[in-house]
Amino acid sequence: MSSETGSTGETSGNGAPAGDEPVQYDEGFGTEIGVGPHPLPWPEGERYDPELLAGGDRRNVGDEYRYWTREAIVADLDLRRHDFHVAVENWGHDFNIGSVVRTANAFLAKEVHIVGRRRWNRRGAMVTDRYQHVRHHPDTASLTAWAAAEGLPIIGIDNLPGAVPLERTVLPRRCVLLFGQEGPGLTEEARRCAEMVCSIAQFGSTRSINAGAAAAIAMHAWVARYAVIPG
Repeated sequence: MSSETGSTGETSGNGAPAGDEPVQYDEGFGTEIGVGPHPLPWPEGERYDPELLAGGDRRNVGDEYRYWTREAIVADLDLRRHDFHVAVENWGHDFNIGSVVRTANAFLAKEVHIVGRRRWNRRGAMVTDRYQHVRHHPDTASLTAWAAAEGLPIIGIDNLPGAVPLERTVLPRRCVLLFGQEGPGLTEEARRCAEMVCSIAQFGSTRSINAGAAAAIAMHAWVARYAVIPG
């Protein structure tokens, strides 16, 4: 099975690559990471990629996944994904979506849902979208219908009048965490579709925090309550 080669930049409407960003994490992103060619004899098993064993593995993956094929990594993650989903509105091609996807991968969200425009800026994802299930919904109604069919409540995250503090809220174990885009936040339709909206406490002078940061805080709130923490 061939290794991960090709582009990882912004995609066209049909999902085909539309940029020429490097696949290997260290190519153009700064400090080299990962490992070089595997010494002989090579480990055996279908999960190992011969091209990575021969040429080295500089991908943005944990050491336990070195030299594994992408398919093998995804299959292993699928065995233990968490019960929360992440949805983000994409009406203005928000550059924060890549960061949200990267964090969703780090916290092992079940799926990421892109609501609105199919194209999104993948650069901030740092190639982590290759290991994360990403589903597209053309509008909020489509997301709402899907969540209802799955029995998943939608929890909006935005600092709006009437929102309940996230710090004092017990998030449902099975849920969809819905985020608006940078600037306008959740749309009116998204607010109506949410079972509740949670706010994040702030203490400084700014009106709001970065959308990617807000998503990370909300996901970590779920993880702190439900995830099995190693060690």
